[in-house]
Amino acid sequence: MNNTAQQTANDDSNDNTLVLECTDIGKVYSEGVGKLEVLSDINLQLRKGEMVAVVGTSGSGKSTLLNLLGGLDKPSSGRVAVCGTNIHELSEKELCQLRNRSMGFIYQFHHLLPEFTALENVAMALLIGGVSPRVAMPKAEALLKRVGLGARLTHKPGMLSGGERQRVAIARALVTEPDVVLADEPTGNLDERTAQSVQDLMIELNESLSTSFLLVTHDSEFAARCRRRLVLHEGRLASA
Repeated sequence: MNNTAQQTANDDSNDNTLVLECTDIGKVYSEGVGKLEVLSDINLQLRKGEMVAVVGTSGSGKSTLLNLLGGLDKPSSGRVAVCGTNIHELSEKELCQLRNRSMGFIYQFHHLLPEFTALENVAMALLIGGVSPRVAMPKAEALLKRVGLGARLTHKPGMLSGGERQRVAIARALVTEPDVVLADEPTGNLDERTAQSVQDLMIELNESLSTSFLLVTHDSEFAARCRRRLVLHEGRLASA
C-alpha cells in the first residue's frame, strides 16, 4: 500500500487488538464540472490503548478524515472498520448503534445541550443507548467526579467555564466506555493554561482506562505527547 501509516503500539503494550482500521481511503468532492480530491490512499491502524495524533496544515483534510473514520461521512473509495466491523456494510440504524456503543466524539466546540445540566448531558449518551436512568445517572456522576467536576453536576453549560465545558464533553465521550474516541481539535478553543489541563486529563484517562484516542490537532506540543504522530499532507498520511 502507498503512504501507509501503520505501526504497532508501544513495546510495553500487551494488547494488539485493532479498534480502528482504514484501508485505501479516498475522498473526492464534485466541484462544478471538475473534481476535488481531498484524501487519497489513506491507511491507518489504531490499537487498543493507543493515543495517536494527526497533524497538518489548515485545509489538509484532517476533519474530513475524522468524519470518515467516525462514519459521519462516506469515503469515495476504501473501507473503514471499527472493532473488525466494516461500517460501510451497516444500515444507518446499525451504524448509529455502533457509534453509540464503540465510539466517542470530542469536538473543538463542546456541543453540549444548553438546557440540560452537566450530569444530564453526560448521561444522555447512555440513555440514548437504552440504559436505564437508575444506571446511567450514577455512572455519569462518577465520571464527572473523575474529571474534577463533582461540584458542577447540576450546572448547565452556560454556568461553566470553557475548560469545564470541555471536561463535560470528554466525560460524555467516555461514559459509554467506547473502544475509541475521535477528537477534533479538542483544546483548540481554549486558552493555553486550560488547554494544558485538558490535555493532561485526556492523557491520564487514556493511560488509566486503556481507551484509544485518535485526535487531530494544530498543537505540535500536544501531538508530541501522544504515542504516535502522523502527518496529513496534500491528502496523504505518513508517519512523522
